[in-house]
Amino acid sequence: MADADAPPPQLHPVPGTIRGRGRRVRDLSDVLGMPNRRRAGVYRRAIRREASRLRDHRRLIAIVLLSLVFSLLAAGMIGRGEAAGADARAYWAGVRIWLSGGNPYHPTGPFLPYVYAPWMLPLFAPWALLPWDVAWVVWRGATILLLLWTVHWAYHRRPLTTAIIVVLLAFPVGANLDTGNINLLLTLMLWAAQFTGPRLSGLLWALATWMKWVPAVLWFVLEPRARRFGLIFLCLAILLSIALLPLTIQQFQALFGFGARPVRLDYLVYLWAFIPWLYRHDLRAVLARRPAAAAVPR
Repeated sequence: MADADAPPPQLHPVPGTIRGRGRRVRDLSDVLGMPNRRRAGVYRRAIRREASRLRDHRRLIAIVLLSLVFSLLAAGMIGRGEAAGADARAYWAGVRIWLSGGNPYHPTGPFLPYVYAPWMLPLFAPWALLPWDVAWVVWRGATILLLLWTVHWAYHRRPLTTAIIVVLLAFPVGANLDTGNINLLLTLMLWAAQFTGPRLSGLLWALATWMKWVPAVLWFVLEPRARRFGLIFLCLAILLSIALLPLTIQQFQALFGFGARPVRLDYLVYLWAFIPWLYRHDLRAVLARRPAAAAVPR
């Protein structure tokens, strides 16, 4: 017969667990350790994957080339300081002169004249209402971020080819970043036109073409429906300029009033807009699918 005064038997919990409110709970160190171990495993796999990529000599060369180009561009922008942004300041001042009742094509003060279509002035207005120091940072910062996005897209597909193209276009890219000319933004608009629906694609192409005319050569990179919309929007742009004919005449007078101008090497930046079409349409594969020419009878 069991002794009534004897203590009840002790229940030994399973190692690694504790009992609480009728349910078995893991040890606190295990609870905290499992997510950390999973996270460490993810980091290890990511590091191994990146290390395997760095063993590719072509990718290493591409990284070195891109690093040198963007380092030189950054040094140039820092060195120029407040002297940069003459073209962007012309757009900014043109809108402010127009809003105050002046003539943006014949500005007063140390500004270059505004030389684009008069109906495009409201398009610049939301940005031009900012103070110049803020507006210049927004203009250049947005341009750099969008440019880096396009470089990332191209690098992900062809690293070394992309790096070589960036090196060849370093001067026109740097010139546009220095002056704030809209060429680079129009190039990025033409990039976006190749990734959007037909209406927006045609609108972007038409706006870029009516501002500079150089983007007209990129009409064929658009999808067939986007080409039709592009021509429609371009006709609308022409009609708007005709409706504002007195101001349009002043626009052309300001545009051609600069006299002899040097060769515009900064226009070479538009070559960057061909990259999405070239990368997505492998010319070698297209030529390989072309049927062989019929033999000429003798």
